[in-house]
Amino acid sequence: MNYQSILYTFADGIARLTLNRPDKLNSFTSAMHAEVRDALARVRTDGARVLVLTGAGRGFCAGQDLSDRAVTPGGKGADLGDSIEKNYAPLVLALRSLPLPVIAAVNGVAAGAGANLALACDLVIAARSASFVQAFCRLGLVPDSGGTWFLPRLAGNARALGLALLGDKLPAAEAASWGLIWRCVEDSELTGVVDGLAAQLATAPTLGLARTKQAIYGAWERTLAEQLDVERDLQRELGWSQDYAEGVAAFIEKRAPRFAGR
Repeated sequence: MNYQSILYTFADGIARLTLNRPDKLNSFTSAMHAEVRDALARVRTDGARVLVLTGAGRGFCAGQDLSDRAVTPGGKGADLGDSIEKNYAPLVLALRSLPLPVIAAVNGVAAGAGANLALACDLVIAARSASFVQAFCRLGLVPDSGGTWFLPRLAGNARALGLALLGDKLPAAEAASWGLIWRCVEDSELTGVVDGLAAQLATAPTLGLARTKQAIYGAWERTLAEQLDVERDLQRELGWSQDYAEGVAAFIEKRAPRFAGR
């Protein structure tokens, strides 16, 4: 696919997907959704060991491009549920199910679906000037793209309701203090911090990290006893992996491990 709305690169085990409509704050159109779907499929086929997701220009993603959504002059809107079903839900599920770490580098405003797209990633690093806005209430909508699922789990019901009902801008530093994201860094440090994390994760034991994601994300649905069984089963699988054998050998030989990611 010849990308018009995104940039995609792959090198040294690191896939980078950049939303590239800076004049529209990287808001989503149907065409962008199709390109992102294609790129996420490439992440798997390229054998990436980490994905970095960010936005071009001064914003991460402003959510849906409303000019790309059909609304009649009389004010009757299109079937928004259809857009969720075809575009946003598959996008969020695709990010969460990738068998590798996903880093969101939030370089500016993340609003609406853009905010929740960031929260769907495994590690969110935001520039201090960045912010998160659940803008749906201003349009008479509910937070979508997983917003009603992510917010209460990450921030608690009280803060989730405040963000969703008021639509206030949440600065990156406050988002970090609430536990909504992993880190807030100075704007000048964002690229370096993200590149360092990506390089670290690209040489890590990828299979073990993928199973860690699987275990933690599934824990909400299980009892403690059930989760202990999951941990047992995953350790049983990982105990036969090349990375575990290499990790043990490196520890015994007092050297840095050379993980293959499998």
